[in-house]
Amino acid sequence: MALMYLAAAWAPKASVHLQAATVDHGLRSGSAEEAECVAQVASELSLPHAVLTWRGWDGSGNLQEAAREARRRLLSEWAKQEKLSAVLLGHTLDDQAETFLLRLGRGSGVDGLAAMAVLSETDEVHWLRPLLKVSRAELRDWLQARGIVWNEDPYNDDDTFARVRLRKAAGVLAELGLGPERLSATAAAMARARTALLARARDQARSLAEVSHGVLHFDCAGLSALEEETRLRLVAHGLQWTSNAPYRPRLRSLEAVLSKALDGHSSTLHGCLLCRHNDRLYIAREYAAVADHVVAAGDVWDERWHIALEGQDALIAPLGEAGLHVLETRPEDLPRAALLTLPSLWAQEELIAVPALAWGLSAQIYTMPDKTSFLASLIPH
Repeated sequence: MALMYLAAAWAPKASVHLQAATVDHGLRSGSAEEAECVAQVASELSLPHAVLTWRGWDGSGNLQEAAREARRRLLSEWAKQEKLSAVLLGHTLDDQAETFLLRLGRGSGVDGLAAMAVLSETDEVHWLRPLLKVSRAELRDWLQARGIVWNEDPYNDDDTFARVRLRKAAGVLAELGLGPERLSATAAAMARARTALLARARDQARSLAEVSHGVLHFDCAGLSALEEETRLRLVAHGLQWTSNAPYRPRLRSLEAVLSKALDGHSSTLHGCLLCRHNDRLYIAREYAAVADHVVAAGDVWDERWHIALEGQDALIAPLGEAGLHVLETRPEDLPRAALLTLPSLWAQEELIAVPALAWGLSAQIYTMPDKTSFLASLIPH
């Protein structure tokens, strides 16, 4: 509520067109009415307002995490639909400190402990957090001084959630020197460290990483010679980049799989295959992850490849065993398992093209994984 009032006062001075949105998670009675109350306030501030509803909770897993992911997705879709250049979020100094402690409790490393950024970009949307240096108490005081009322989420008092228990322990933590300001400063230091580590990884990737036919691979000797942090970081980003996953794999799983792969034993993780071939460590799509993925030529396949074939109807699907059998020759620089996952063009179950290998009918590749995009993934967004 404070963010909406502050933004409404700022927008005309900055010549900014402003809209508001409320996510109704539908998790408790009264949530729809609360969303309508926000809509009424937005109307009084002359702001267009949308209620974004989510009914995706199936009762299993982490409720807060599922709600957070749904909220981000709904807001992202709304922003792109409305052609908004950025979305303002109301995260506060306290949110920053609580997130740091929760991640510390889960054993997160530098990346997980890095502070939420004032500006970040995901899903082609810019996210702005203008209140990160303002405490929750300061915002409440600001609202009360102006006679502005707000709805308090009853989940904020539910001890079932670790974040709520942390809030209730805030006084004790502050006495120990672990107040929001100190924790936020530490999170900021971690963010600086993360930037430096990513820069180191990017520098090493320039000489150690290559992308052949859309498949990422590293020089095994060079990778093994790196300090462990950079080696793990490069491979983790390689897995994310190949699978288009939003998060890194868990550290223990990554360490175990990478060790096996460097010893010559193929392994799968994060929807990817890691295998050693010709003294290179390949990170390819796991065949099981894309085996049933079929789209029309011209659409985007596996969220990374955009291939079109003019003048003929065709489908894009992985090469697979059937397609591999058709190829007269196979490139020696790709392991067999990686070849199976290459996007291929099919017409009535007949293989007609493998664009990444320049085999068959001539097709237009508009986007294809390359080294430039991998290096870009090692830049904080």
